[in-house]
Amino acid sequence: MTAPTRAALLAVFATCALGLTTTVARADNAAAATAGEAKAAVCTACHGVNGNSVNPEWPNLAGQGTAYISEQLKLFRAGHRNNMVMYPMAVALTDDDIRDLAAYFSRQTPVGLEADPATVKAGEALYRGGDRARGIPACLSCHGPRGLGMTTAGYPKLRGQHATYTIKQLNDYAAEQRYVDVTSGAKTKSRNGHMMTTIAKRLSADDMAALASYIQGLR
Repeated sequence: MTAPTRAALLAVFATCALGLTTTVARADNAAAATAGEAKAAVCTACHGVNGNSVNPEWPNLAGQGTAYISEQLKLFRAGHRNNMVMYPMAVALTDDDIRDLAAYFSRQTPVGLEADPATVKAGEALYRGGDRARGIPACLSCHGPRGLGMTTAGYPKLRGQHATYTIKQLNDYAAEQRYVDVTSGAKTKSRNGHMMTTIAKRLSADDMAALASYIQGLR
């Protein structure tokens, strides 16, 4: 057997193995999503049917990345994210529950919302270009031009998120209150939370309102 033939065979084997791995992963994710649908019934009270919340104080979960949902549920479960509503809901979840819920919500279709025409231009400028003078990076560098996030890096999808909820989270980041242990009061960090704390501290109230409005209207 010649060297080129051996190399060609190895390439074929590698391609087949990748294809098999991808197929198995998709099947596992589909099974997890099916299991998650039943487990998500209790979540509808706050997060709405299929993860589309009708209350602007509660986030939309539809279409959110599995890595981000899993991380946040584990932080809630451990009491490291400061939310006394989610803590008792998450504390009883197993790792399998979290996997299934994340798979289910990631497969749901988000319902589009509208931006405020009065602030959308200011929000777009800050989201897409940042403010170098104040050390504010463009939001799209982590969350993408359409707010689709970066799943592997754990950066969440933002598109269509309620402006009211987004403003609350930005204020919590700025006050270093989003990740605070619910029992000890100690400040904790998520994988990327420290970056958002730094950025949020540099945003004015008007910045937050404009960004939140623009994000709400992203498709």
